[in-house]
Amino acid sequence: QVQLVESGGGLVQPGGSLRLSCAASGRIFSIYAMGWYRQAPGKQRELVATITSGGSTYYTDSVKGRFTISRDNAENTVYLQMNSLKPEDTAVYYCNADLSSNPLASARNYWGQGTQVTVSS
Repeated sequence: QVQLVESGGGLVQPGGSLRLSCAASGRIFSIYAMGWYRQAPGKQRELVATITSGGSTYYTDSVKGRFTISRDNAENTVYLQMNSLKPEDTAVYYCNADLSSNPLASARNYWGQGTQVTVSS
């Protein structure tokens, strides 16, 4: 069984910073892409950033230059450093990963439970 557990959310003032972490645990053979999504109240879940096992990254336009995604493959962990936060960044942030549990299994997609980020003065 695989679990993704996020941490690091909270309340921050506009212009502040937060660092989210997501650790994958359980029966893991290989993790491919990892990423962060977010969902604001009344809105659809949207992709924020992704990172491949080789370190290639993608960011949605609204966070470019402010957010940085990184990963520690040895620890099966992905991070999201969020700087210059704006009220419109307020949302529940979800970790996502494509991984396989054994050498013969196809990759499956997993989600974390989400962590709240609130940007407000």
